[in-house]
Amino acid sequence: MIHKHLLDLRALAAVAMTIFAISTVAPVNAQDAAAPPTAAQAVVAPTVEERLADLEACMNNAARPQKESGAASLVAGPGPGANAWQMVSTALVLFMTLPGLALFYGGLVRRKNVLSVLAQCLGIACMVTPLWWLCGYSLSFGVDAKSPFFGDLSNALMRGIEPGKTGAGAPWISDSIWAMFQLTFAIITPALIIGAIAERMKFVAVMAFVVLWMLAVYFPFAHMVWSGTGLMSGLLNPNAAIKAIDFAGGTVVHMTSGWSALVLCIILGKRHGLGKEPLAPHSMVFCMVGTGLLWVGWYGFNAGSALGADAIAANAFTTTTLAAATAGLAWGLTEWAVKGKPSVLGFCSGIVAGLVVITPGAGFVNTNSSVLIGVLAGVVPFLAVSYLKRIFHYDDALDTFGIHGVGGTLGAILTGVFADAKVNPLVATLKSGLVLEQIKAVGVTIMWSVAATAVIALVLRAVMGLRATTEVEVAGLDLAEHGEQGYEH
Repeated sequence: MIHKHLLDLRALAAVAMTIFAISTVAPVNAQDAAAPPTAAQAVVAPTVEERLADLEACMNNAARPQKESGAASLVAGPGPGANAWQMVSTALVLFMTLPGLALFYGGLVRRKNVLSVLAQCLGIACMVTPLWWLCGYSLSFGVDAKSPFFGDLSNALMRGIEPGKTGAGAPWISDSIWAMFQLTFAIITPALIIGAIAERMKFVAVMAFVVLWMLAVYFPFAHMVWSGTGLMSGLLNPNAAIKAIDFAGGTVVHMTSGWSALVLCIILGKRHGLGKEPLAPHSMVFCMVGTGLLWVGWYGFNAGSALGADAIAANAFTTTTLAAATAGLAWGLTEWAVKGKPSVLGFCSGIVAGLVVITPGAGFVNTNSSVLIGVLAGVVPFLAVSYLKRIFHYDDALDTFGIHGVGGTLGAILTGVFADAKVNPLVATLKSGLVLEQIKAVGVTIMWSVAATAVIALVLRAVMGLRATTEVEVAGLDLAEHGEQGYEH
């Protein structure tokens, strides 16, 4: 019986093979035969040398090589390693705002206002994201932009930005991930400003201010510093009027937010009861946890700005660590010497100041320089926070200007001093006269940020009012603005 079944299976297999053979025989009728492929239709295979060149470029995070054979690259999409690191970096930068900055700022306000800070961070993240999709990315990095000051609308609605394409940001990362990475920078920058105006600005006014500020300040500066036609894009634009460098956002992020925060808090006025009643932080535990989250997230911010998992990223990772820790120590020791005790708030402020000051130079300076930068970052912002407010009588509630404005300015200048071509070869052609170029970029950033913020704030104050009423401020913004409390008791 088994033998009989085997014979049947063999017969069926023979029939199947016969049918397959007939179906694959070339037709004998000339009219039925397919025409041979033309030269234009012929597929050109890359040579072994070209395929090896592709792999070497991918491994070295270098520009894609041109192929003399005209063949298409077999690794035309994003490189897995670089793209994976960029996705992680993007998540880390978002992590800086939610929950890092939210907890850092939330712990520094009084308990009746903690939810107002969290709501502002959430609101900014949720509002800037669709604005970035609508026009923000294009106004920053529009592919057809010719102006040194502004982008265009060539990539509005993220037109042309696709996951499988590369080159918008770097040769081996997805254009989509590049756009999302830059989005996370756009989210945290206006969120930094709320530290200066905490506990007294209306939520609706904060949201309106952020939309106008992004259009008038952030998008233009992202274009001027990081686009191929930007006014201050020394590395990418050979025709840049100011050949400055900014690795991860000293001018674009920290200076714009810090100097804008100073102007906004002056126009807004001081908190009710300042100098007459205690306005101490309600939770230094929140502040410390937020500091740790910011430090971790900052590796995406700085090392991620290498746009690949390469030696430049490793250098930025190292210098970020050294500067942050050194600045925390320097701030703590300075506070101990001046005030008699090293506070947790002092360590937290010093760490953040170190992260801010190293940001523009993280991928350009060596480890020894980063330690010195950390020392200066711990001392100079400490002096600004401790004495400038007292001298000029402005209410920068959570020291946004003292840390980000002063720290960002210091970092931009120190980047010109310590940038090293041995760390990053791109610096070599720009090193001569770089300090002066950095000072020029600092001047443009301060003037533009201050002027634009003043106009926006004054217009909004006239149209809708900026400040909560005295009754709301005394009771706390949480219940009045959001109908919730951070704590039951």
